[in-house]
Amino acid sequence: AAIGFKAVHAGATSGAQRVTPEVLAAMERMSRVAPAHNPPYIKAMRLLHEKLPEIPLVAAFETAFHQTIPDRNRYYAVPFEWAQQYHVLRWGFHGASHRYIADRTAQLLSRTDLRIISCHLGGSSSLCAIRNGQSQANSLGMSPQSGIPHNNRVGDFDVFALPLLMEATGKSLEELLAVLASGSGLAGLSGTSGDVRDLEQAAASGQTRAQLALDVFVSSVRHYLGAYLVELGGADVLVFTGGIGENGVHIRAAVCRGLEELGIVLDASANATVRGEAAIHAPDSRVQIWVIPTNEELVVARQARQLLQQERS
Repeated sequence: AAIGFKAVHAGATSGAQRVTPEVLAAMERMSRVAPAHNPPYIKAMRLLHEKLPEIPLVAAFETAFHQTIPDRNRYYAVPFEWAQQYHVLRWGFHGASHRYIADRTAQLLSRTDLRIISCHLGGSSSLCAIRNGQSQANSLGMSPQSGIPHNNRVGDFDVFALPLLMEATGKSLEELLAVLASGSGLAGLSGTSGDVRDLEQAAASGQTRAQLALDVFVSSVRHYLGAYLVELGGADVLVFTGGIGENGVHIRAAVCRGLEELGIVLDASANATVRGEAAIHAPDSRVQIWVIPTNEELVVARQARQLLQQERS
């Protein structure tokens, strides 16, 4: 009946949208800040429209779930006009995944008044603070290159390093941006791989840069975890999802280590043996800890169906 896309970035154009020339143009304007995502999505949308013109195309934007984030967590401390005219805001991404976690956790616990910290950890990673099913903050900002270090994308980075690097390396701004977007993150720091499984194996064999990459990753996750505990005034549930979140036994243990005073107590045995959807907190943990496999495809399908139903009513 339709083709739904987990579309990434179109600035102020958000939510679930029929793919139109205007929507494609909005995505193209944001291609410079989402270079790994927008161009292939745009190409696919145009190709499918050409080959299957009778089938509606729906773009479910990753930014949609984060439209409830309060302004104090959305604005950068830059000239106000940049936000209004150029969309320089903390947009947040991984919206389909965090939306699924919010909905599924509410179902599992039969509560809608939860304070949830959703940890989507994978090739691309982000944390999201969720209150009563609504996003309050997301570690990803203006672009998917920000926040926690990703497998080959930089994460948070001081932009004032760029002029120094341009002068020192002789590289252009475009060349350095390409390095930050595809040659950095865990892969760039370790010099080996951006895959946590490879890094854990390399670290076990004594490769110190692999261990450094893992330590930096965990430290960044804990940085945002601490911030979101303050933002929410505590948490009811901590959820791990995504490829690393669902399978990373050692990463989950490292993230939760030493947080007993904050009410976060992991059950080591449950953490080591969990498969699929399950709780992994100790009996005395004030905060429930869950592993919940995400289902972004289901969220996109529901959003596409809802949009088409609204159009027909």
